[in-house]
Amino acid sequence: MPQLSKRLALVALLALPGRAVAQSPLPPYRNPRLPVAERVQDLLSRMTIDEKFWQLFAVPGDLDDSSDDYSHGIFGLQIAPADTSGAPGAIAAAHAARIDSIQRYFVEHTRLHIPIIPLDEAVHGLKRPGATSFPQAIALAATWDTALVGDVAAAIASEVRSRGLRQVLSPVVNIASDVRWGRTEETFGEDPVLSSAMAGAFVGAMERAGVIATPKHFVANVGEGGRDSYPAEWSRRTLEERFFPPFRAAIAQGHAQAVMSAYNSVNGIPASQNRWLLTDVLRGDWGFDGFVISDQAATAGPTVLQHTEASTASATEHALEAGLDVIFQPSYRQYRPYLAAIKSGRIPQRVIDSAVARVLRAKFSLGLFDHPYADPAEAGRVNGSAEHRALARRAAREAIVLLRNRGGTLPLSSNVGSVALIGQDAIEARLGGYSGPGVHPVSIRDALQSRLGGAMRYSPGVSRIDTQYVTVPAAFHAEYFDNPRLEGAPGAVRTDSAIDFHWTITPPARGIDQDWYSVRWTGRIDVPAGDTVHQIGVVGDDGYRLYLDDSLIVNDWTKRSFGSHLAQVALLPGSSHTVRLEYFE
Repeated sequence: MPQLSKRLALVALLALPGRAVAQSPLPPYRNPRLPVAERVQDLLSRMTIDEKFWQLFAVPGDLDDSSDDYSHGIFGLQIAPADTSGAPGAIAAAHAARIDSIQRYFVEHTRLHIPIIPLDEAVHGLKRPGATSFPQAIALAATWDTALVGDVAAAIASEVRSRGLRQVLSPVVNIASDVRWGRTEETFGEDPVLSSAMAGAFVGAMERAGVIATPKHFVANVGEGGRDSYPAEWSRRTLEERFFPPFRAAIAQGHAQAVMSAYNSVNGIPASQNRWLLTDVLRGDWGFDGFVISDQAATAGPTVLQHTEASTASATEHALEAGLDVIFQPSYRQYRPYLAAIKSGRIPQRVIDSAVARVLRAKFSLGLFDHPYADPAEAGRVNGSAEHRALARRAAREAIVLLRNRGGTLPLSSNVGSVALIGQDAIEARLGGYSGPGVHPVSIRDALQSRLGGAMRYSPGVSRIDTQYVTVPAAFHAEYFDNPRLEGAPGAVRTDSAIDFHWTITPPARGIDQDWYSVRWTGRIDVPAGDTVHQIGVVGDDGYRLYLDDSLIVNDWTKRSFGSHLAQVALLPGSSHTVRLEYFE
């Protein structure tokens, strides 16, 4: 039997004269001449279940942590600038280059080369250093000028797109039904007709510029008393007449390609898994063919906010079946229960494929497969440009509503004798919620000082924030009970380095309900040498009792709203004291 030789050779394929070398044809989804629908279906047919899941998952993040595995791709990332120093244009250009470098990984180094949708907040300007800050939405609505609002949105879109960002999580088109709501400034106000006109103008300008707008939060995000994300109980007629119109206008007139679902429930069903809202109304009645993205962490909200789900897996199942497409979470590592839900087989494949197809259609429609990168030089030119700052000034002027001007007091004359300016806001140049730092912001004090000189006199007045209290530093033995009466054995025991908590929709400890519990903290406090403590007490809500050296000094063991309760003491320098604080929610 002849011996078979073993060879290892490094070879090269030579193109001989007159002979063509065969090229592997590109798959249909990478052919820009084919219709989008055909490209979507071809790509979808090639995807594994892991690749499908990652097209339905979005987070704030980047590639800086090598332990984060993005080899299967991802829907999109909210990417922060690495460097925020320097001139606005330089910051923007560097941000664009950073986004391009991250995009390049997904386009060139993942199996299917699926680009991401870089996304960010832009309620009244991109929420990043170097971007122009325009008047808040409530001020833009006060202009009653849809053409001006369209110009503002187009300017925002040019700054956004120049950095490689292709989706903004705005505008907020919820109706401001109660001025106590902390997000009223982000809205276009209380009137459905005005809000609808503004929504259509803002969204339309964004979409025409090649940036996906995301009207939010669908729907009725503000509850009784101005409570944020409070359960909404409204009749079909009320929803149709007050809360639906701005969203409907954003889709019908603005052609929005995305909608963000809300944290709250609507008539007993969490908005992110409300089939009537997301499928029957949005897709059925209104013909919406874009994708629905959750508010951040809202997909599992029913497990901690409404308590209608036993697990993240079941919440995910019901959300996707109801019409949610993209799961937006605060961090990469939170993907695990959502991926497990997708791979469990509990969610029908047609549901998963429909959601993925909607995402892919948006990416193809944006041109990301064929032109995925930005132009950092363009970002440097448009962000914070003189033209955009002039537009912001014009919009601010048009937004001012002067009800009465007795004696022609305004505008202030440079010859005025004396002006008193009082308040902390006067020196801060505050731009409002969801704002970047702006470009060369000018405070009220600086502006008046420049105009009036010594005639302007400033006093900070009373601070917005009470800074007279300090949190007592100590190590406290903490016992957490699953009832509001400190009864039975504690459900959790741990050491807390301080008693300074802000529990809202989250429970205080594993195994404890979020709004039905009690806690006992015990420890010792040491008064620093040279200090004397004159007051000690508790700032919080619901009920508490404070013992100092086994003496009850604060007794407020009754359910009440947030407030402070202090006791007069005389704790001498260098002294040590036992403390016991009992609290119920």
